[in-house]
Amino acid sequence: MSIFNIYCDESCHLENDGFSAMVLGAVWCPDSHHKYLARKVKQLKKEFEISANNEIKWTKVSKSKLPFYKALVDLFFDEPLLYFRGVVIPDKSKLNHANFMQSHDDFYYKQWYLLLNRLIAPNHNYKIYLDIKDTRGQDKVTKLREVLCNANYDFDRTIIHSIDLVQSHDVLLLQLADLFIGALSYLHRGLKTSEAKLELIHYLQNRSRLSLQQSTLLKAEKFNLFIWSPQY
Repeated sequence: MSIFNIYCDESCHLENDGFSAMVLGAVWCPDSHHKYLARKVKQLKKEFEISANNEIKWTKVSKSKLPFYKALVDLFFDEPLLYFRGVVIPDKSKLNHANFMQSHDDFYYKQWYLLLNRLIAPNHNYKIYLDIKDTRGQDKVTKLREVLCNANYDFDRTIIHSIDLVQSHDVLLLQLADLFIGALSYLHRGLKTSEAKLELIHYLQNRSRLSLQQSTLLKAEKFNLFIWSPQY
């Protein structure tokens, strides 16, 4: 039975944070290879003279660091054991929770379920790592594990081996998730403030062969994307 690690991040997930697009994303790989993949990222940092302590983040994409960030995109697409799945809610103002008798919190967990349950198979085990940036992190972890375990009849909590909160600066593959969801958020918010970021999005589109503005096929594995649309 294989063990997979899933590294999760979220962007603009709060209901009234002033940002239109909400993005959830996960980079995942076999547990047996996560150290090898982290070493590959460290090697790139050394090659491009990026400090080992310099966190990989979408907000840090700049003209001077663009070659490094393009190399990270190449690493992802060239490594057969790295995968990404993202869920994008392009415009939170179109959410009508009252129609579905739900709170924004309920909707939030439904989107995490939508993101993660696609990755879970009953014949494997999963270790899930989340970088949640608000004070309710542990409550969210407990709730999310409950939702996923119940959905997969994992009543003895063996399929979902663990869900842990981590600091993103300690987990290189989680930082890669931050990079991808940052790119998706920037694109879907229609921002054009940085030529370097626009160039990196274009590079990501070319490597993925996706517009990043439409859902992929559900069975897409390497770069799987779901663009949410409201149902009335």
